[in-house]
Amino acid sequence: MSPPSEHDLHAYVDGRLDGERREAVERFLARHPERAAEVAAWQRDAQALRAQLGAANALPDNPALHPAALRARAHRRRRARLSLAAAALACLFVGALGGWHARGMRAETAAAPMSDALEAYRLVVTDGSAAPDLVSRSEGDLQSWLDRHFAQATRLPDLSAAGFHPTGGRLFATDQGAAAMVLYRDADGHAISFYVRPPGPRHRLLPEGQRSDRGLLAQYWSGQGYNYAMVSRDEGADAQVAARARRRAI
Repeated sequence: MSPPSEHDLHAYVDGRLDGERREAVERFLARHPERAAEVAAWQRDAQALRAQLGAANALPDNPALHPAALRARAHRRRRARLSLAAAALACLFVGALGGWHARGMRAETAAAPMSDALEAYRLVVTDGSAAPDLVSRSEGDLQSWLDRHFAQATRLPDLSAAGFHPTGGRLFATDQGAAAMVLYRDADGHAISFYVRPPGPRHRLLPEGQRSDRGLLAQYWSGQGYNYAMVSRDEGADAQVAARARRRAI
């Protein structure tokens, strides 16, 4: 048996169904207690409305004020409120999911050693979207500049034997404080950077290691209370020059 329509249910509440159709609705309600409870609530509403108006024949001659019409509007309002609540819950879920996803991405980025050193190299060298704060070919000038921001940090590496000379330096912001990059270039325009930053959260210093990321190689270590990295292309002689500089600094 197909379920009765909303019109049949309202007619049942108002006593406007014949014997056979009424019995069909009652059989349906007996098998579906949740709809039976809803219909019973409609019946109580109808009785209360009739009591307020004195009698059923005292209802205004206005179809919009008929109990069935009033119940239908109330039913639509309840469904609309449920839909709004479901939409709000979905938005909260999506927002929370997006927030956890963003937190996961930040956590992954933070867990990757010296990601900021690699991004600094890309900004200044690969993309060229950031320029050095200080431009100089004097290693002494750049060492003095670095000393002003990082007391007792390791000395700048000397890459002159491999044909690389310092050309400038730039400060960057991190969650733990200022970081600095000193850029070296050779006659062919190849670039190697020396990067120094405060230790990570909870003063986490890095063990000696290296990691490749999208064509770049960061070779990192810690000392004198700071984290360091030599960043270069991840293949060819540049990486070997950076590796020798790291070994001398450790």
